[in-house]
Amino acid sequence: MTSPPRLPVLAGLPLAVGAGLAIPVQGRINGALGARLNDGIAAAVVSFSTGLLVMILISLVLPRGRAGLAAILPAVRTRAFPRIYVLAGAIGALFVFAQSFTVGLLGVALFTVATVTGQTVSGLLVDRLGIGPAGKKSVTGIRIIGCVLTIAAVAWAVSPRFSGGGAGTGADPAALLVPLLLPVAAGFLMSFQQAMNGTATVHYGTPIAATLVNFVAGTIVLWAAFAVKLAVAGPGNPLPADWWYYLGGPMGCVFIGLGALLVRSLGVLVTGLGMIAGQLLGSLALDLVLPAPGTVVAPATVLGTLLTLGAIILATLPWPRGALRGRRPVG
Repeated sequence: MTSPPRLPVLAGLPLAVGAGLAIPVQGRINGALGARLNDGIAAAVVSFSTGLLVMILISLVLPRGRAGLAAILPAVRTRAFPRIYVLAGAIGALFVFAQSFTVGLLGVALFTVATVTGQTVSGLLVDRLGIGPAGKKSVTGIRIIGCVLTIAAVAWAVSPRFSGGGAGTGADPAALLVPLLLPVAAGFLMSFQQAMNGTATVHYGTPIAATLVNFVAGTIVLWAAFAVKLAVAGPGNPLPADWWYYLGGPMGCVFIGLGALLVRSLGVLVTGLGMIAGQLLGSLALDLVLPAPGTVVAPATVLGTLLTLGAIILATLPWPRGALRGRRPVG
């Protein structure tokens, strides 16, 4: 078994940010496809299915992909890692469900804050438990402060959308509590997904195999849900002919594969924070270059994004032990 090499933080963190850039692009594409089909579940099925086809093609064409493909069954059969890890892709399906069923009720801003909060908290927990391939990482005061600042900065960056007429604006807080738990849970589980994928990558020898297994599990879950939806509500609109509607799946291949590769070097928390930064930067770039109707880039969005980058640097830098406690008195 040949494990992927570890990367230094200065090389891995920009890759995590780059992976995060693909997330808002995928969200914009899948959102447009869902609106075109008038069916959010169908759009998720299309996204996962096209991603699965891409990963099958990569696994068959690239030598590294074929080697990883051959390593999947032996690793699972010999219990090189808990077998439940092969179901990590179901967490991605849950995230898509959360998008489909709660964004319309909560609004994009509240959904983003909820998922980032869940992911940041669980990133600390997963690193502390040592579930990922990077092993245990201490929960230091600096890391906690960086996480709290990240959540606050993301809330600030998306705050202009709270007053933008979203579905969650002005709603009864008590009525939002239950639907708010779903994106928090989806975000919380995303760190576990990254840890599971990273561990599987070490044993497969390549993130290509881990990404393929993710798409297999997620596609199965979503097709099952789509079958139930068809039986209850019938089909939506026919598939569009425009090619760009089918790029959501390949975008998912990018950030799932890079996430699986990077958690071994950076740990789950730093990988997740880097992706959050990329997600905000990508959203800001989309709003500037290809704005959706009614989009306004407010100063809070720009400043909140910059504060997020600062908070992530704070949580990432190798601060000396006891940095928050100050120097101990001598003698």
